[in-house]
Parts: sequence; C-alpha cells; structure tokens
Amino acid sequence: MEFAELIKTAKVENVQLSCPGLPPIKGTLCITSHHLLLSSQPGGNGEPGTVELWLLIRNVDAVEKRVASSLGTITLKCKDLKVLQLEIPGMEECLNIASSTEALSSVDSVMMMYPFFYRPQSMKLKDGWQLYPLQHYYQQIASETGAWRLSCVNGDFTICSSYPPAVIVPAAVDDNVLKKAARFRQGGRFPVLSYYHKKNGTVMLRSSQPLIGPNRKRCQEDELLLSAVLDGGERGFVIDTRSAQAAKQARMMGGGTEPKSSYPRWKRLHRPLERGRPLQESFIKLVEACNDTSLSVDRWLSKLESSKWLAHVKGALSTACLAAQCMEREEACVLVHGAEGTDTTLLVTALAQVILDPDCRTLAGFQGLLEREWIEAGHPFHFRYAHSAYSHARLKQEAPIFLLFLDCVWQLGRQFPFSLQFSERLLLMLFEHTYASCYGTFLCNSEKERCLCEVKEKTHSLWSWLNQPSEWKKHLNPLYTYNALVIWPSVEPQSLQLWQGLFLRWIRSSQYLDEAWAEVQRLVTSHEDAPEESAGHTRCHSQPDAAYPLTITGTANEG
Repeated sequence: MEFAELIKTAKVENVQLSCPGLPPIKGTLCITSHHLLLSSQPGGNGEPGTVELWLLIRNVDAVEKRVASSLGTITLKCKDLKVLQLEIPGMEECLNIASSTEALSSVDSVMMMYPFFYRPQSMKLKDGWQLYPLQHYYQQIASETGAWRLSCVNGDFTICSSYPPAVIVPAAVDDNVLKKAARFRQGGRFPVLSYYHKKNGTVMLRSSQPLIGPNRKRCQEDELLLSAVLDGGERGFVIDTRSAQAAKQARMMGGGTEPKSSYPRWKRLHRPLERGRPLQESFIKLVEACNDTSLSVDRWLSKLESSKWLAHVKGALSTACLAAQCMEREEACVLVHGAEGTDTTLLVTALAQVILDPDCRTLAGFQGLLEREWIEAGHPFHFRYAHSAYSHARLKQEAPIFLLFLDCVWQLGRQFPFSLQFSERLLLMLFEHTYASCYGTFLCNSEKERCLCEVKEKTHSLWSWLNQPSEWKKHLNPLYTYNALVIWPSVEPQSLQLWQGLFLRWIRSSQYLDEAWAEVQRLVTSHEDAPEESAGHTRCHSQPDAAYPLTITGTANEG
C-alpha cells in the first residue's frame, strides 16, 4: 500500500482552525502520510507563515464532517481527548480531507506507523532500548537471595508467545518443569516472579489462570512450581482479579482457579476488577460528561457516578493495597492472576510495587517498572489502544487498563505529594504516547511481535528521548523527597478525585496552575542553591495504619 493512494487532496488554502480556549487561525492545510499541518498565512512584510498545527494522524480518533453549500466543517476528535475544528472552503476539498484523514488514521499495519519513519537527528536508533533489562533487575534480587534464577526457557517464544525471552523463576525448578507448567496455564503464562520485597524476602508472582476445566484436571509441575516459592510452613495468597462466580464459569469453559485440595498452602482471595468493554464504556461515559459544560452540579455528579470510573480507580487501588498488605504485614507471598493475565493482573502487580517500593517511585525506577510489568510482560498495547473515547468504530479489544493505572498513580501522587519523583506531566505524556506516538516503545502486543517487526532496530525508544537532561528535568516533581516507607493510600470515596489534569485538560485553561507550579519550581531551585540552608535536610513521613485484609482508609497527608 502507498500512502499517496489514500490522500485525495494534499493541500487546501484559507482553512480556519478552531479549538477551545484559543482564537481561530486561518492558513494553509497540508496532509502528509502521517501528519496534518496547518501554517498560518505569511505576514504583510514577507514574513514566513508559522506552523500552528502539527497533528499526528494516528492521534485522530473520530472524524465528523458537515457540509453547507460552499463551506465544509470537519471536527477532529483526538485520542488525547483534544477536539479541533477545521472550516474548509469547497465541498469537494472538505470531503476529500475528511476521507483521507479517516483512511490514514485507520492504517493498522504496525510497520506503516510513524515510529518507523521518525528519524530525529539528535538521537540514535538503538539508544534507550537496553536501559532497563530484566537481567539488571535479577542481579538486584540475586544480591539478596539465591532462591531465584533467570531462565531463558522462552528464548524462542515457543513456550509462551506473550512472555519475554527471559523470566525469573524459583532456582529449585528446572526448565522441564516450567514447560509442563506452561501447558497448564492459559496462553502458556506460567507463574513468574514480578517483585521481590527486600524488607522481608516475600515475593509477588503473576500468571494466567490454570486450565482446571470441568473435570478438575491437575498438573504436578504447576503445583511443584508454586510449592517451591514457599519455605517450610509458609502460606501464600492467590489474588484472583475475577469474581468467584466468573472463575467458576471459566472452569466450565476449560479455565478456573487453584483448588484448595491441590494447592493447600495457598489461600484464594477474589477481588473482581472490570476490564474489556465495561471499562472502555466507563471511559467513554466519563469523557462525554466532562465535555458537556452545560450540566448543572447535580447532573454532573450523577453522570460522574454513572460512568463508574472512580469506582474502577477505587477497585484497582484496593486490590493493589491488598497485595501489598499480604507482603508487608502478613509477610506472605502473593500470586496474582485473572484469566489471560495480561490486563488487570499487570495493573495490580505494578500498582502494588509503586505502593511498596520507593525505587519504583523514582523517574528511572518507574520507567523500569513500566518495561517489566507492562511492556515486556505482554500487555497488548496495539489491541487495547487502537481507539480512545470518541471513536465511532465498533469496539473490539479496546480497554484503557493502562490509563486506569496512570490515574491510580496520579491519585497516589496527589495523596503523597512528596513521595513521587516524577510529576503529573510524565503521566500525561505516557497517556498520549500510549495512543499515538513517534516512538516505538508502546507498539505491538508482546516482545515476540516487537522482534518480528524489528521495533528495537527500526524505531526510537521513548526512554531515550525522556532521559535527555532537558526533558528529564521537565518531568520531575519539585517537591520530591526520598521516602523509604510504604505509602498506604486512602481509597475512601471522599479521598479519590477526578483527574482534572487529564479529563478536563482541553476544556478549561491550566494557565494559572502552570504558572503556580513554575513558581514552586523556582522557589525549590533557589532553596537548593542555598547549601547552608538545605544541607542534610531530609524528611521522614509517617504512614497511616490499617489492619489486613480490610480496605485501607488512612490519611492522605505525608508530613
């Protein structure tokens, strides 16, 4: 396929661009294989026009057109929730631009996407791809204990197509056991180490559901693998992200969950979390409510509640807190899984690590966490983020699980403003690049697909750009102070807030808030430049207490 075949009209003069909060701009609209460009008309003194719009077409979620006589209007609803309006002279030109934009935004071939064509002069292709290897994380664990090993049993992706080539497993279990255990787990996702808690040596594992089936099949190798995780008389917890009823129904379809008779030292806890269509529809309803500025207070609160988005945030944080409590307070190992083990499972394991581990709350550590627990762990980014909240296309496999994770991290940052080294700006940037990016980091559904598409050889890494000193500084939290303690969030309804910085981002101006944060940054910087005042100054923040396994309802204050 040639991009030129999809572009019916490449250039239109006298197009007016309108977007909320900004005055209209008139100029020349150009459409290329990957971008919509609008340059304002040159000044009267021969000055060149200014590029006012540089929109990645992959970011377009929906195209709506309206034609009246000789003037057409195109509304572009973007995946980052921005809404743009183009007034185009000429009916034919309007229809052609709309048709071309729809066609180009719908190109589904990974290797035709912009990251494979993006070549900034300041970056090298292979930079950033090996910043956070699993081998480095394993070495940190190996320095603490010899109970775990790095296995390359999946080196050719034949054991599990959604796992990376290397995984961390119990040292006492050989690769033959892993191969047989993989056949007993959906998609081959046998239990692997997700997180080692240095404080007490407990671990968190993740997997997919066991294939128990209606005949209650058993697998000695799977039982041996989970038994090898526990020492002596230790007990562990299986946190299933489905309801007990859903797990029972899955067993009738060939899946299921670990029966007590076969796994006597593992106690099962069901904490149902929505995924798939219900979560996508929740996202759509929330965005609709946020965009309707005519709502009364009562109607707004009613629509916010009916979207159920904050209920999903509460559920995710509560389940992550449960996993963290099992490890921190019960000193027990945890296995997390749902059905496939690629969505809510990763949501829980990643969030629990942000709660437990101060290293995951640094900018570098958070990038490493995203690599391990989302990208390498096989979250299907290509399927889940093909469309955002505006698309008219029939939903297939879209579900904003990663957005829900980012929202939960934002809630943690709001409740503990000193404990995250990165700012809201990082979370917003990650949201944008998940749906449409010039970098290859979030392409494809698994490491196997990235290898087949040669993503790491032919595209740039987002981390390479982010870790440039100028960009790194922009995404730091000026209030950050290292906090070695666990951060237990409150998940009471009164404590959870709408993430206005994302959901209201294009609806109301953030000018004054941006100015306030710039002043905070200036004050912190000036304070750091006075060594006699700041030398040796550290904070230790107390944490609220709560008894396992109840939902944590502690304070949101840090100091």
